[in-house]
Amino acid sequence: MKKSVFFGVLTAAGLVAGASAAATLDDVKARGTLNCGVTTGLTGFAAPDANGEWQGFDVAVCRAVAAAILSDPTAVEFVPTTGQTRFTALAAGEIDMLARNTTWTFSRDTDLKFDFTGINYYDGQGFIVPSALGVSSAKELDGATICIQTGTTTELNLADYFRTNNISYEPVPIETNAEGQQQYLAGACDAYTTDASGLAATRASFENPGDHIILPEIISKEPLGPLVRHGDSEWGDIVRWTLNALIAAEELGITSANVAEMSSAPGDNPEINRLLGTEGDLGAMIGLDAEWAKRAIMAEGNYGEIFEKNIGETTPIGLARGLNAQWQDGGLLYAPPFR
Repeated sequence: MKKSVFFGVLTAAGLVAGASAAATLDDVKARGTLNCGVTTGLTGFAAPDANGEWQGFDVAVCRAVAAAILSDPTAVEFVPTTGQTRFTALAAGEIDMLARNTTWTFSRDTDLKFDFTGINYYDGQGFIVPSALGVSSAKELDGATICIQTGTTTELNLADYFRTNNISYEPVPIETNAEGQQQYLAGACDAYTTDASGLAATRASFENPGDHIILPEIISKEPLGPLVRHGDSEWGDIVRWTLNALIAAEELGITSANVAEMSSAPGDNPEINRLLGTEGDLGAMIGLDAEWAKRAIMAEGNYGEIFEKNIGETTPIGLARGLNAQWQDGGLLYAPPFR
């Protein structure tokens, strides 16, 4: 989600952590597990299943990184974080990376001393309301009570939108999505606002999702993606290019089902061969072996497979690809060349 307002404290923490951040890859290898920060629970993105196993769109990025480095997609310690705790956990070194529907902003990249390693979901802030409320536009929410997660830019975006439209609201502060869902369903607020993807995920978990509507207004840009600490460019490269490998694999037609065959019988496409390590030495350039990307793709599939399995149109969440389609299909998804 969005930006913490506690800049001073987190900046200091980030500076301290940055001095010791330069050996993250060595730490992960020595530990034998990747410590990956995720949300406290958001269906489709990051949440434990009935067996207590973490599943979801963001979880898959953690597993791909673990597979690339440790040859084991299950070698991940998932650390639940809230909007308030996620940045301090990363700055303090409690987690190696954060893969938690977090928006890339100027201040997070600079003042908080983090490096975003790409965008895995293009999103925007929206509103959900009960159908019984009888509104069809956010501009009709004048005087409404609205549940808002603390420690995020949701509050700032909301204040700007209502001020611009000369309408008023009463904030109902909440800390986690679970609390927001509970408060909203209990009638403590007329509307709940967060990233539109989060609203779709939340509605899918309702007993009667058809009794709630997501209003059409999108009031912000929320480019979501994984991030790491400043001070360890090599580690940032590994996380960045693992995400890029998942995106490129979809474009190149590499899937979890055919990646083993394609890597054992190299074809005529040199970029596929470089990505899968059958020619060139891309792995060595980031401190990994030749098959790092192959393992990342095998973990849970390419970007498209991960999207469709966890949040796509055939899931209860039902998200269309939209801006998250590949560039040649009219979306914004685009991996730099592997060469």
